[in-house]
Amino acid sequence: MVNFVNEVNESNETGTVPGITRPPEADGADGAAAGGTAPAREVWLPLPPGSVDGLPGSLTYHYWNGEEDYPADPADCAFYVPPYGKGAEVAVRPLPLMTGLEVVQTLTAGVDHLASAKGRLPAGVRVHNARGVHDASTAELALALTLAALRNLPESVRAQQYGRWRSRVDPALADSTVVIVGYGAIGEAVERRLLPFEVAAVHRVARRARNAPLGPVRPVADLGQLLPDADVVILTTPLTEETRGLVDAGFLARMKDGALLVNVARGGVVDTKALLAEVGSPASAPGAEDGVPGRLRAALDVTDPEPLPAEHPLWRIPGVLITPHVGGNTAAFAPRAERLLRAQLRRWVAGEQLENAVAVA
Repeated sequence: MVNFVNEVNESNETGTVPGITRPPEADGADGAAAGGTAPAREVWLPLPPGSVDGLPGSLTYHYWNGEEDYPADPADCAFYVPPYGKGAEVAVRPLPLMTGLEVVQTLTAGVDHLASAKGRLPAGVRVHNARGVHDASTAELALALTLAALRNLPESVRAQQYGRWRSRVDPALADSTVVIVGYGAIGEAVERRLLPFEVAAVHRVARRARNAPLGPVRPVADLGQLLPDADVVILTTPLTEETRGLVDAGFLARMKDGALLVNVARGGVVDTKALLAEVGSPASAPGAEDGVPGRLRAALDVTDPEPLPAEHPLWRIPGVLITPHVGGNTAAFAPRAERLLRAQLRRWVAGEQLENAVAVA
């Protein structure tokens, strides 16, 4: 059985597939080949190997990005990088056939899309995430969503379409209180981008209390005290058994009137039904102006369900801003992903421990 780190991970905050014990090397290690040189085995990459400079020459590479046919016998694959952005079904499809597998290296911060692989991996397989690849891009979007929602930019876009000049007074990010739920690499990146905007306070929340470079981190148990004073709540937590449905009716009820919820984590962290009860009534049709804002506002890069069906009421609520899970999809992704793969494969060939270990089968 695969055991995945199951916590609002204080150092990583990217989480893991639920139901497993953290490996001893999880704070920056793999160990699949520790103590000796890894054998020259086959590597499956979702990027054309020729496009990634500096890969170890002693390995055999196969390009597979989710196509129906496999590029080689999956049983010979020892290092597997699942296709990026192709969904859980594609990512896990070859795993039952990969009997010689040693390492799964994702290109995602979260690894909840591998949850269905529990019980399918050979004993000893290590799972590593892409900590550091998406921090900047996701933090940028968190800030963009926050500013766009606070300054009501969607309303300005709609008014521009009809040539309507509508002046108004909007909430400001300056002097506001922000709570970041899920304080790891991405959460810290969000805070560093918030600080130049002169926020009054940033409260950091993770599974357990600890000290971080920018200040103390409060435990999840303190959310009840923090939410009533928060102007903005930003979710960057992984999706685990503990965080699924974390933002429920009780969580939302503690948020003050007019507060903004920003989700760049995973859709399942928020109870969609509870959110709908707080953010208002949808317009009768796309483009109609009869929607009614609710007590709270929301800016969502992720939803549950996802993709969000066209007829879903969230699309038509005036106080809700939605982007289609594009937090990590920027020009920064490819070079950072290539650096990660190059470094991890070099470590593997040299028999060194890999970084970003989150699970072991």
